[in-house]
Amino acid sequence: LVVVQDVYEPLLERLKAAAESVVIGSPEDPDSFIGPVIDQTAQEKVQSYIKIGGSEGRLLLNRGEKRGVGFRVPITIFTDIRSEHRLAREEIFGPVLALMKVPTYKEARNTGLKGDYALTGSIYSRSPEHIALAQQHYRIGSLYVNRRCTGAVIGRHPFGGFKLSGLGSKAGGPDYLKQFMIPRTVSENTFRRGFAPPT
Repeated sequence: LVVVQDVYEPLLERLKAAAESVVIGSPEDPDSFIGPVIDQTAQEKVQSYIKIGGSEGRLLLNRGEKRGVGFRVPITIFTDIRSEHRLAREEIFGPVLALMKVPTYKEARNTGLKGDYALTGSIYSRSPEHIALAQQHYRIGSLYVNRRCTGAVIGRHPFGGFKLSGLGSKAGGPDYLKQFMIPRTVSENTFRRGFAPPT
């Protein structure tokens, strides 16, 4: 998460309070907002990034309940992350958030464009100019404006990425089905000297 310095400190307090209020529990419980990750491999991967974050940034929050079944990972937030850090450049797919502080919106935009992955992204801004620039410059699969960066509705909102996040038509888009078909070409020489008699 790239944040302009004017709003960075107030955001930290609100973000920490929000993360502390999240209900962690079983995915079968409708009151739960975060459940365990899919398997032990995913759990170990996310935990390895939490260790990396400890050496790259400053820990703001590490919250997880030990109760319950499944491969649980704590909600973890790091601050003081820089664009060259692994937490800023790699896909984690777990409840780990890395915060980067930048001086201006332009720097925030440029930082967002540096990554090797381009699945989804979002911008929160009250400036029509900043929103227009994001729409023009961000080359990512799905850009969300003033809303969370998840929640594409398949069949209505094409979903997919660029760069190392994938290529081709987006799931839910009109050309997606064609990716599962094999194109076939038939070519015939029409300059011939008659046909063979039927057998």
